[in-house]
Amino acid sequence: MAYHNDGFVRVGAATPRIKVADCEANRESVRRLMEEAAGAGVQAMVFPELCLTGYTCGDLFQSGTLLAGAEQALRRLLQETEGLNLVAAVGLPVAVGGELYNCAAVLCRGRLLGLAAKSNIPNYGEFYEARHFSAAPGYLEVCFAGQRAPLGNSLLFRCEEMPELVLGVEICEDLWVPCPPDVRLTAGGATLMLNLSASDEIAGKAEYRRGLVQGQSARTLCAYAYADAGEGESSTDLVFAGHNVIAENGALLAESQPFGTGLITADADLERMLAERRRTTTWRNARAPEPFGPTHEVVFSMPVERLELRRKIEPLAFVPRDAQHLEARCETILNLQAAGLRTRLAHTGAKNAVVGVSGGLDSTLALLVTARAFDALGLSRAGILAVSMPGFGTTMRTKSNAQRLAGLLDAQFRETPIGASVLQHFRDIGQDPENHDVTYENAQARERTQVLMDLANQNGGLVIGTGDLSELALGWATYNGDHMSMYAVNASIPKTLVRHLVAHAARRARQDGAAGGEELGAVLEDILNTPVSPELLPPEEGEIAQRTEDIVGPYELHDFFLYYVLRFGFGPGKIYRMACRAFAGAYSGETVRHWLNIFFRRFFAQQFKRSCLPDGPKVGSVTLSPRGDWRMPSDASAALWLAELETL
Repeated sequence: MAYHNDGFVRVGAATPRIKVADCEANRESVRRLMEEAAGAGVQAMVFPELCLTGYTCGDLFQSGTLLAGAEQALRRLLQETEGLNLVAAVGLPVAVGGELYNCAAVLCRGRLLGLAAKSNIPNYGEFYEARHFSAAPGYLEVCFAGQRAPLGNSLLFRCEEMPELVLGVEICEDLWVPCPPDVRLTAGGATLMLNLSASDEIAGKAEYRRGLVQGQSARTLCAYAYADAGEGESSTDLVFAGHNVIAENGALLAESQPFGTGLITADADLERMLAERRRTTTWRNARAPEPFGPTHEVVFSMPVERLELRRKIEPLAFVPRDAQHLEARCETILNLQAAGLRTRLAHTGAKNAVVGVSGGLDSTLALLVTARAFDALGLSRAGILAVSMPGFGTTMRTKSNAQRLAGLLDAQFRETPIGASVLQHFRDIGQDPENHDVTYENAQARERTQVLMDLANQNGGLVIGTGDLSELALGWATYNGDHMSMYAVNASIPKTLVRHLVAHAARRARQDGAAGGEELGAVLEDILNTPVSPELLPPEEGEIAQRTEDIVGPYELHDFFLYYVLRFGFGPGKIYRMACRAFAGAYSGETVRHWLNIFFRRFFAQQFKRSCLPDGPKVGSVTLSPRGDWRMPSDASAALWLAELETL
């Protein structure tokens, strides 16, 4: 499905400086902020509750003069903003017969799309709204501000030019009740909720409010913009801080500083929300309308111009940016990996494990995890057999690091050269050893797997797999070679995260102060500084000749592609544009497009390897287990994806 602006919409939340009961002055403040927002590319925005009159009017809400002034102010605002390409929700009181409703006027390009009314009228503590306002009706049509429009709490507003933009509106207290209107509205299709609020400020309330907005955006899988009343409201008993919040599926996108006015903006990804809803079966189940009643859709037209994205896109999609968060995440993942292996060892009764160690990142992580699992079971690390199997491409640096690492972790170390066995195999099958083709490379990988499996049989143990998620995505593994093990602890760890896990282990080794900790940290850091390589081709002057990223491409790019393909199902075009923004200055657009093409070609062609993976623990939201998160036919065609790439 093609989305306008790749599904991104610029959202604004604004707090105008108001004067209580001065509708004309308030209209002017709202108009200026709408013009500012339109100039900033905002496409949908929200203002505070009752901002055309002020929330703190008290019994003045019973005055026909105030109500008429608010209606006239809205009529003028509609006229003045007819040329602005944005949709806005503005708060005001609306009298219908003998009822007075607390409403959000939803307007776009001079048209009053509807009046979304407040459902939950608070009448406790400092709130006395039931003295003036009635709870929202489900749906009715009224004539207001010179136009005919629907009024109620069941309204959805869908943009004709950008159909993924569907607005739902609720007002202040509506968010704070056990079953908010947004449950009904998002179940009916709203992707962006707007909340007009006049939430007075007391100590500790901002944290609660922020968490409430974030939590509700996560629960309803939507973007959520919350605008709070601020300067100008009566301070007779209350203070309003203008605390505005924009969130998306639990993540905070933007937040205003307290005790100010003005506009905050954020670029929300509505395609991402729709993708989350499609993959979440419980979301689909919750869409049954019976508990909530029907919704009523209003379609509006608004020209959609190309959005120059301002949203921060992290290049390392799997790696938290915050250092403290990263440390906690690494520790959690290492514990998850170790817990999975610990359970498997306990279930099988195995007291031994075999790990092929190359001196590279993946086997280092697998050995670290195995040591943790043995510690958790109270088993001696002497039951871990770390096996180095030097072949035609092994260098002294990697072999030495593998041996030192095993010793520092108190594991057994064994060196089993495979050169003679592989040469015999070449003679058996008629392979020229000077022909460094795929057979030359894969024969070494399969010989190593045979050695590990047989040693595991000898020792009554399990072969611990070392391959990572990035390699599985690209098919960068030898089928029935390093592709196979008895438990694959790294199966859901992308290469970019493997590096951070090993770096975390190096820091912990130095900080713990245990004997050998400094030396262990130094070995791990040297492994981190070693080029990623399968070491299957002969070294050049003693140095690694085969660098993986020269062949398959930069892992940071492939992990970025992998995350957005698997997690959200984004197409090549959107991923390309996001990657160009995320890696601006590091990779050209042509480079990104080249490796994205390689990614999709390899990803589709190599599914057969993923269809028969060994067991391994899931530690994040993205994994390729054929029994869990990813089921794909091995003969699926990449034609559609490659055709889209051709258009970039």
